[in-house]
Amino acid sequence: QHNLFVDLEPRRGTIFDCNLRPQAINLPLNSLYATPNQINKIDKTKIIEKLSPILGLDKSFLRERLNRKKSFVWIARKLSSETTKKIENLKLDGIGFLKESKRCYPNKELASHVIGYAGLDNIGLEGLELAYDDYLKGQKGWAQVLRDARQRKLSWQKMSLPRDGYDLVLTIDEFIQYIAEKELDKVFQKYRAKAATIIVMNPKTGAILALANRPAYDLNLATKSSSESRRNRALCDTFEPGSVFKIVTASAGLETGKFKESDRFFCENGQYRVANHILHDHQPHGWLTFKQVFEESSNIGVTKIAQALGPPTIYQYAKQFNFGSKLGIELPGEVNGFLKEPRFWSKTSIGAVPIGQEVGVTALQLATSISCIANNGLMMKPYIVQRIQDGQGELIKEFKPQVLKQVISEDTARRVKDILVGVVKEGTGTLARVQDFSVAGKTGTAQKLEPDGRYSHSSFFATFMGFIPADKPVLAIVVIVDDPHPYYFGGVVSAPVFKNVATEVLKYLRVIPVLAKENSNANKKSDQKT
Repeated sequence: QHNLFVDLEPRRGTIFDCNLRPQAINLPLNSLYATPNQINKIDKTKIIEKLSPILGLDKSFLRERLNRKKSFVWIARKLSSETTKKIENLKLDGIGFLKESKRCYPNKELASHVIGYAGLDNIGLEGLELAYDDYLKGQKGWAQVLRDARQRKLSWQKMSLPRDGYDLVLTIDEFIQYIAEKELDKVFQKYRAKAATIIVMNPKTGAILALANRPAYDLNLATKSSSESRRNRALCDTFEPGSVFKIVTASAGLETGKFKESDRFFCENGQYRVANHILHDHQPHGWLTFKQVFEESSNIGVTKIAQALGPPTIYQYAKQFNFGSKLGIELPGEVNGFLKEPRFWSKTSIGAVPIGQEVGVTALQLATSISCIANNGLMMKPYIVQRIQDGQGELIKEFKPQVLKQVISEDTARRVKDILVGVVKEGTGTLARVQDFSVAGKTGTAQKLEPDGRYSHSSFFATFMGFIPADKPVLAIVVIVDDPHPYYFGGVVSAPVFKNVATEVLKYLRVIPVLAKENSNANKKSDQKT
């Protein structure tokens, strides 16, 4: 009865941002245990009376624990230093403390849907804490403790040391994440939205620099949060994207060679019949060029282009952009989205799918597709973990940029990029302009489906996606606001979020505008001549 075998808990690995700023750490705390088989009835009563008010535990709970026929039971886990001190001062026989570690999240809500959280036993339950639990948790050790007759620890007899968990280094930048969440909070509250999502990505590598959803939750109080606030909407929510999906039709029209930017289309002054359905534009248009159709986001113009291309071609290019398929990011919960084959299209589908209806996408799919245009038609796999390392910083595993496929040719990507520059310069996305930088982007305003299957006239998804600088992209950003009020257009609600985030992040990354570079080079040449 003088020997006690105890588990030795490993240190759970730390989660760092890309600059090694900690996002999830472990704090050493004391956990209280008792040895019921070695405690007499009088001492048990004394322990119950003394501990109940300090721990805030019901006496019946303590009585049940102490009456178990066991040599070891937990009384309370991971106590504060103040509580530990109060209990130590009681000098009660038959109880003791063991060191455990408590998972702590210093930034509370920041990147909550990326990091996730671990439970009381340091087991990952959400986000990266769950996805990389095998790397983070380490391996338990054990020890044999010799005790005297009063159950006081005398010495460690035998021991097998635990192996600490490995650390994660993310692609997330804490400062960029902060900027993205700050601006997302503003739009979420200003427009009394149901939900909102933002993703900031490096289009050249696929590295996620920031990812956030609203509502969010404090990781330190995760067990008190709702399932709605914990859901990573960027990966597991599908929605009809609306006009941002028109990049598929634009790419297909140019890549197949059936159209060029100067081709003209009559947009029927705002009304066009497709089978038994009347299609409308948000404002009437007469004749528009191919380029203007997308700059002005004409549903009728896009539908006429799609009709000429045919359903199989639209479907083929949508699949090329990976709509309807998972992208394989490391975070749990990613869904496929929804893209039906042409054989399941109705007579009106040719006027719906090309303009972003009858199709379900995720925010991550949109971020990857706009990054593909920015990256000369090359689609990169999105990723969020840079490397896994041990406590001394030695590399265990590294994750590098990974090419998924060449979606469209470099020439087509450049031409689509020019159209998207026009959208921001003089089309529906003018509120996304950033001073001294060229911006390429696309707005989207999608009616939400009502429970009866009809499209709502009061609930919308407002979306903007784009990249900057348009000539040499550094950032791709997608902003989605679910059910904003009173305004609901993507160009009004979401485009300014893009502008604000891009402006601050470019300053942080010290990206110099092309105009400033040209002036600097001109000054240098002038100085050299002088």
